[in-house]
Amino acid sequence: MLEFAVVVAAYATVLFAPGALVGALAGARGWLLAGVAPLLTYAVAGLAGPWLALAGLPFNLPWFLAAVALAACAALLLRRRVRRHGRGGSPWPRPAHGAVLVCLLFAAGVGAYTIVRGMGSFGAIAQGFDAVYHANGIRYVADTGDGSLTGTSSVNWYADGTELFYPNAYHLLGSLVYRLTGADIPVVLNAGTVLLPGLLALAMVVLVRHFAGRAMLAGTAALVSVAPVTVLYESLDHGPLLPFLLGLALSFVGVVTLHAFLARPAPDTGFVLAGAVLGLLTVHTSTLFTAVLFALPLLVARWVSGRDWRRVRRDVLVLLPVAAACLVLAWQQLFGALGLAAGSEYAYQGWPSKTEWNTAFGILLTFQHFERQPQLWLTAALLVGCVCARSLGRLRWVAGTAAVTGLFAVAVIASDSPLVMALSRPWWDDPYRLIAMAGVPMSLLAAHGIAETQRRVRDALARLPRLPASPAAWGTAVVVVVAFVFATNLLYSRADADVVRPGFGPRPGVPERQLPVSRGEAAAMLRLGELAQPGDWVMNARNDGTAWAYALSGVRVVSGHFDRGLQPPEAVFLVNHFNEYGTSERVRETVQRMNIRWVITGRGGYPRGAPRPQGLKHLDRMPFLELVYRNADASLYRLAPGSAVP
Repeated sequence: MLEFAVVVAAYATVLFAPGALVGALAGARGWLLAGVAPLLTYAVAGLAGPWLALAGLPFNLPWFLAAVALAACAALLLRRRVRRHGRGGSPWPRPAHGAVLVCLLFAAGVGAYTIVRGMGSFGAIAQGFDAVYHANGIRYVADTGDGSLTGTSSVNWYADGTELFYPNAYHLLGSLVYRLTGADIPVVLNAGTVLLPGLLALAMVVLVRHFAGRAMLAGTAALVSVAPVTVLYESLDHGPLLPFLLGLALSFVGVVTLHAFLARPAPDTGFVLAGAVLGLLTVHTSTLFTAVLFALPLLVARWVSGRDWRRVRRDVLVLLPVAAACLVLAWQQLFGALGLAAGSEYAYQGWPSKTEWNTAFGILLTFQHFERQPQLWLTAALLVGCVCARSLGRLRWVAGTAAVTGLFAVAVIASDSPLVMALSRPWWDDPYRLIAMAGVPMSLLAAHGIAETQRRVRDALARLPRLPASPAAWGTAVVVVVAFVFATNLLYSRADADVVRPGFGPRPGVPERQLPVSRGEAAAMLRLGELAQPGDWVMNARNDGTAWAYALSGVRVVSGHFDRGLQPPEAVFLVNHFNEYGTSERVRETVQRMNIRWVITGRGGYPRGAPRPQGLKHLDRMPFLELVYRNADASLYRLAPGSAVP
């Protein structure tokens, strides 16, 4: 446990410290500085990697620190051009800040505990389809220093002329943590994952604080945000959708920076807004769209409330320089995303919808997708929050965000309409992502319902004679919060962990040996890392757990993903003909050209129960292979002396 705690602490330091330095020099303070720091860190890393690659330089710790220094200098120069302004925000007394901090830390701790409990162990391997990409991507950046936007994809899509774009700020930062700690890749992935609930809770506090909400609402929002199974935990089994969840957790911080800039357009607030936008964009393209969707009701409310339509023109004009700066700095990301969307290399198909409309609404309002039990305490709090939405004050627009994202999620769940599929393309028409998106503003409404309950009780007690107001306020706040935590059985921690568990380990009907990546396969891959030499490649199949071999061993693999799309010609050929090495000159030439010296076979993978490819059958009979390791789930072979590459 201590070792994992060290990795988590290192991850948090790498995540917060650079951005906090840049943000502080740009003038951000207090809760806003804490919330925007991760986005600024990802912006620096996500921009530095591709630009360094374009210059032929590696992405590593020294160059990352140089990029941080450059961003810090830019922030300082811009800040010096601005007259100092007083701090905004709600007038929370100091004890209120402390109470909110306690709620935030408690929420972060419960969320982290829930995820670790679901994982089963600190080094558990995520079994989902997408996890192998992120694991291999982090290892690739750490090993090669290639920070380009097609580098992480080249682990699997390495054929000439095949370059697939993928935003890589998540992998760039993960590679730094991997290098600094020396932890195994699954541990690095898991360390970043357990920080997600805390980041979401922090974003909620930043949002409430900025829009002058009550401290009671801020603390409650932090707690409620880590409770819904549909926001974070379900997507750790489905996927896991790690960069998306990271961006989702921080999206409301981006909205706050937008409002802060529009309220006071200046170089310093523009710098922070640009950093937040670039951070969201470089983490995952869809998360920038998420933040825009979250912000639309805010903009509409801002433009309609004053009935001064000149404000629309003014806002657009002041945003143009920020947009131009983002376009210049992130043109590689923007054109990469446009190229992927417009190209035919990876066709967009979306997800089939087989759910009735009434069921879709039920999924949304009861925080229950495929789980056995609805989370009815959240539903009750949400209902109260909706009824009392007018008392949200400057946060009333969040009800609009909940309505927009909620209706959007229902449409994606229940409809295969071409219009719905076109609008949901940034999120791959994925119901899990849209449900998670809707759950974030809905969590704030639920928190408002709890906070309003406390306020009504407090006001009722205040009318009693001889009862001081301050003890009534603090006492009711503690009682209501504790009652909610108790009623939800520690914020639904056990139920949420049960949903996370299938994404990391055995479950009913799927024993450990039938997981996509079993422990036996992992042991064989680790043994490969001990035996192989630098530059070696290993022959494997993409339909078993050995797609993880590069992440675990550092040895390049023929098949680096479960994905069957756009397979390299060499991989397709060898997986069907490798066992003809002794008789086929073409096989031998391909093996020699790729420097393949090892063969590893496993079981499980995707799809579960798929037969072993023809080219990897009967390997024990092949005289050109030497068995060097075997367990119940995997076998590792070496090309015999005289057969290997000279």
